[in-house]
Amino acid sequence: MGDALRIGIVGAGNISGQYVKTLPRLDNVLITRIADIDASKASSLAAEADVIACTPEELYAAADVDIVLNLTIPLAHAEVALAAIRAGKHVYGEKPLAADTSSARSVLDAARAAGVVVGCAPDTVLGTGVQTARASLDAGDIGVPVAATAFMTTPGHERWHPAPEFYYEPGGGPLLDMGPYYLTALVTLLGPVRRVVGMSSAPRATRVIGSGPRAGTSIPVRVATHVTGVLEHVGGELSTLMMSFDIWGAQLPRIEVYGTEGSLSVPDPNGFAGTVQIFREEWVDLPVRAGYPDAGRGFGVSDMARSIVEGTPHRAGGDLAYHVLDVMECLLRAAETGTSVAICSTCERPAAVTA
Repeated sequence: MGDALRIGIVGAGNISGQYVKTLPRLDNVLITRIADIDASKASSLAAEADVIACTPEELYAAADVDIVLNLTIPLAHAEVALAAIRAGKHVYGEKPLAADTSSARSVLDAARAAGVVVGCAPDTVLGTGVQTARASLDAGDIGVPVAATAFMTTPGHERWHPAPEFYYEPGGGPLLDMGPYYLTALVTLLGPVRRVVGMSSAPRATRVIGSGPRAGTSIPVRVATHVTGVLEHVGGELSTLMMSFDIWGAQLPRIEVYGTEGSLSVPDPNGFAGTVQIFREEWVDLPVRAGYPDAGRGFGVSDMARSIVEGTPHRAGGDLAYHVLDVMECLLRAAETGTSVAICSTCERPAAVTA
C-alpha cells in the first residue's frame, strides 16, 4: 500500500484504544506519538502502543508525525485540527468534523491553503456491511432506490460512560454523536442530500451518570435528545431518520433501502461488518461482495494515507464529513423553525471499496 505515513494521536480517551489496536495491523501507517492534555492518559496509552508520549504542542511540531489523528472531544476538534494544519500536518479526526459548520469550514479552508489533507470518521462505511449493500444497489438488485429509513435508539450514553457531559452539550446529542454513522452510510448508498425537514425534543432537563467514580451525579441537558426528520437526496430518494437518547427499546431496522423491485436491510453502520439482507419474495442473506474485510477504526486513516501517497481521492474525506455536518445542522434548524431547509453544501459520492 506504499510508504508508511507516521501517525501522531491527540486524545487518549475511550475511543483511542480501538485505533491503537487497529493501526498496527495496517502496513501503510505507523503510530509514533500520543498526546493528551492529561499527561497520565498519554503516558498510559503510549506505553500500550510502545511509542513516545508528549504534549499536543510537541506532537504538532514533531518531525516524525505526518498525520495528526484527532481523537479529542467534539468541541476541541476544530482547535486541534487547525493547530495541526498550521504545523503542516495532514489531519484525520473523529466525528463530527467540528462542533458547527462555521468551525468546520475554517478547517477545510486552512487545509486547502496549506496543501494538506483532511479526513474524518466514520470509516465504518468502508467495511463489508455498507459496501456490500452499496454493491447490491449499484448492481440494480432492488431496481431504482426510492426511499430509506435509518433508526438509532438508546436511552442515553450516560448509563455507561463515566464522563458523559459532552454528549449533552453543543456538538453532542444523538444526532451529532450517532448521526454521522447513519448519514454517512446514507450518502454512501444514495448520494448527497439537498433538503431536510424535521422535529426535535428534549424530554429531560438533566441526566444521571450511571457508572464510574461519579455515578449518581446529575448533569444538565443542553441539546435535543430526540431528533426525527426526512432527507431528500439529490436523486429524489427520501430517507426517514430518527436519532434518540430517549428510547429504552425498539424493534426497528438500523437502515433499510427500498427500491422499485425489492428492499435491502443494511447492518448497524456503527460497525464495519454484519449481514446484508435482500427482499424480493422473501428475506435472503447476501454474501460479502465489497468492503475492507476484518476492518476496525483506523482503516479510514489508512485509506487516507494511501490517497496521500498515490495522489488520489480518499473516501472518508473532509468534504463528505462537512456535508454530513451541514445536513445535521440544517435538520436541527428545520426542527426549530418548522420549515424545510435547503442544504447549501454537497459532496461526491465516495468511491466504492471493491472486493
